[in-house]
Amino acid sequence: MDFAGLWNTLTATQPAPPHWLVLGSAAVALLTILPHPVWRLSRNVVTIAHEGGHGLAALLTDRELAGIRLHSDTSGLTISSGPPTGPGVILTAAAGYTAPPLLGLGGAALLAGQHVTQLLWIAIVLLAGLLVMIRNAFGVLSVVLTGAAFFLISWYGSSQLQAAFAYVGVWFLLLAGVRPVLELQGKRRHEGARNTDADQLAHLTHIGPLFWVALFLLTALAALALGGSWLLAL
Repeated sequence: MDFAGLWNTLTATQPAPPHWLVLGSAAVALLTILPHPVWRLSRNVVTIAHEGGHGLAALLTDRELAGIRLHSDTSGLTISSGPPTGPGVILTAAAGYTAPPLLGLGGAALLAGQHVTQLLWIAIVLLAGLLVMIRNAFGVLSVVLTGAAFFLISWYGSSQLQAAFAYVGVWFLLLAGVRPVLELQGKRRHEGARNTDADQLAHLTHIGPLFWVALFLLTALAALALGGSWLLAL
């Protein structure tokens, strides 16, 4: 396939999927989130989006991004340097928990416009950019496997398989954006954790951590409501 043919493929629209596929993909996404043993595995995808959000915000605010680490316990770490206070570090700290639902919202917008193939390839490009900044073996493995799934589906999958995969992925990001915020507050309340993103933001802004937890949750719920309405064509 030449460049013109590839470009036409990436920018073309696909037929709207049947309603049962949209609803079925939402159910599949829920099944990857609600059962704890499954969530223990699928949460790694949320961590990829979370740490990628930190990294992208650091780059966009002109901070120096030193690297990103993803761990097998679904935690992660993004290291950047720059001014210790100010908008750049605040936006970088706030971007983690807001990244998965906002990515899901962007994906829902693409699917609402019937750009299934374009969504898959945007995901591949974002994952390739993230891979460059990964600094540990488990992180490399996680990103490579996720990117390989997107590539194989986009290159070899039928149009219906591509649509099903894309819809499950977008529903997952929209729905999964809520649970980590609830876990965050549970960790703060029951375990006394005071090194979370919300606590770091409270230290940077002198606004209580509960405000930031509420902001994360509101962002996730708003993205779910809006993105879900687009996917369901309400």
